Amino acid sequence: MLYNYGSINIDHVYRVPHLVRPGETLTSHGYRQVLGGKGANQSLAVARAGGSVTHWGRLGQTDRWALETLSSAGVNTAHIELTAEPSGHALIQVDDHGENSIILHPGANHGFTDAHHRALLTSIAGGDWLLLQNECNALGKLMVSAADRGMRIAFNPAPMTADVLRLPLERCRLLFLNRGEAAALVGLDESDAVERLLDALQDKLPGSEIVLTLGGEGVCYQSDSQRLRLAAHKVEARDTTAAGDTFIGYFMAAIQHEHHVAAALRLASAASALCVQREGAAPSIPVFSEVMEAAGHWQELAIDAD
Repeated sequence: MLYNYGSINIDHVYRVPHLVRPGETLTSHGYRQVLGGKGANQSLAVARAGGSVTHWGRLGQTDRWALETLSSAGVNTAHIELTAEPSGHALIQVDDHGENSIILHPGANHGFTDAHHRALLTSIAGGDWLLLQNECNALGKLMVSAADRGMRIAFNPAPMTADVLRLPLERCRLLFLNRGEAAALVGLDESDAVERLLDALQDKLPGSEIVLTLGGEGVCYQSDSQRLRLAAHKVEARDTTAAGDTFIGYFMAAIQHEHHVAAALRLASAASALCVQREGAAPSIPVFSEVMEAAGHWQELAIDAD
């Protein structure tokens, strides 16, 4: 079983000709309010990929419509708490080149207590996966408690903050990182060579598997015994908002179905390539049949092994 301790946000998405500059007032040429949050996006991606996922989260009562979006995709929402606090929300600019800029307010996502954790952990079994991002509070305590109960932890430290460096990352079985997050974890510059970043990550976190996403340059996977690299599909991006979340959800679903790593990387890469051709966060995450149809028209990506 996969449990996702993750944020649920209400996204306010503005289409703009360019990302707003300091002191500038810019008129948008499009607006949508949609379900978002890295946690909710990743749960949706797991479910749409055919995986089984239970979401652990908190949501303002006035936004309970978001539960239907999650449950209709196949996410188990039984452990999402409705609260009088405002939901987390994000103000998102997306420019005409598909790049985005985000302001995030955590809201109810930062209201978890030790009592919440104890209640949530009563339903798990040893060997279950726990997926985490950095948009909910009290991550360190939950990592320790979950690992002590035999859970396998997958962590995506986004958004990257200084607090991440103080977390017990050695408890993580799997980390999903982009280049900037990887560099911050090991004290290097994100312009450093990928091989140097991976070497430093292996030294810092021996025994942890690393998935390093590189945008248009593809993705790398590293464990103690192997290092794989996969190129990216060449597509024209309209909106990159949920591409990383889509990749993570599809990868975790593939692992849940016991696919080998190379197959998981290919599936997740195809899903994220399809995602960036669509607008929005949750609405852009494809279902499995769409990914298979699109991938059937693309050349299969080669895996390079070191």
